[in-house]
Amino acid sequence: MNTQLAPSLERTKPKSPAIRAKWNRFWREIRRDAFCYLFLAPFLICFLLFIVIPVVMAATLGFTSYDGFGSLHFIGVANYISLFTQDIVFLTKAIPNTFLFALIVGPGGYILAFVFAWLIHQLPIRIRDYYTLAFYAPSMAGGVALSVVWIAAFSGDRVGYFNNFLLGMGWIDSPVIWLQDPKYLLNIMIIVSLWVSFSVGFLAMLAGLQTVNRELYEAGRIDGISSRLQEVFYITIPSMKPQMLFSAVMSIVGTLKAGGISTQLTGMAITPSYSGHLIINHIDDYAFIRFELGYASAVSVMLLIFSYFAMRFAYRLFGSKEEL
Repeated sequence: MNTQLAPSLERTKPKSPAIRAKWNRFWREIRRDAFCYLFLAPFLICFLLFIVIPVVMAATLGFTSYDGFGSLHFIGVANYISLFTQDIVFLTKAIPNTFLFALIVGPGGYILAFVFAWLIHQLPIRIRDYYTLAFYAPSMAGGVALSVVWIAAFSGDRVGYFNNFLLGMGWIDSPVIWLQDPKYLLNIMIIVSLWVSFSVGFLAMLAGLQTVNRELYEAGRIDGISSRLQEVFYITIPSMKPQMLFSAVMSIVGTLKAGGISTQLTGMAITPSYSGHLIINHIDDYAFIRFELGYASAVSVMLLIFSYFAMRFAYRLFGSKEEL
């Protein structure tokens, strides 16, 4: 018996000193770089307070029933079971609308941002900033532009810009209530989202285009590249992968949190027939209208999971091998 236990004891014996040595080396490195961590402390504290702790709290609340006033009641995975078996609005409205919205606005806005950034980069430097500001300004205006420009454009009376134009051309006989009609609302949301998609990711692409080494284009022409389109695919995009990745991540985040557009356009928390109802609207519905915070947290966790897999896909496309 003792002879059988001896080899196992010999194998487990060195592990404790090895682990202790690793911890000691880790703490020595922290003490050595303490000054650097001091500069990182503000960001790390904010990241902990506003990202890590809320995510952990949401993941915890997802297993409870809580209305924001009483005590927490642990109910296990009941919220997640209800979400995928009983929540008809989530299954038939929120998920299809979100995926359709994300499928068009995400890649569409991303491609448009790159195309216009590339076109602006071809302009002379003295006028490049004016065009950049013209494209970036709508994203800065945000809700103000939505409430002033697009609500007036899609107004349901005769003085609305689109109704006035269509009536004047004789294409319709009576005004269309664009923002209250379930047939049109999601399409209008997509159009408005594409209009404001030229945000930080657009600026990142424009900055990335300026970092591409011009000598690569000359080398490409020697190797047989004969068109500007080939230059874009074989030289420009591979040379600015970090900026493309950052823009893709920002596009994913902006698309999945864009539920406020429907509220700003219609003036209602719940859109007619749930036609503009996205996952983020579902979270707001249960959290701030029904006060079912546990269920809303479960929905937010599912949105976080969707976002994670979308991010992994972006890293697969534009990330380096070390980041995968």
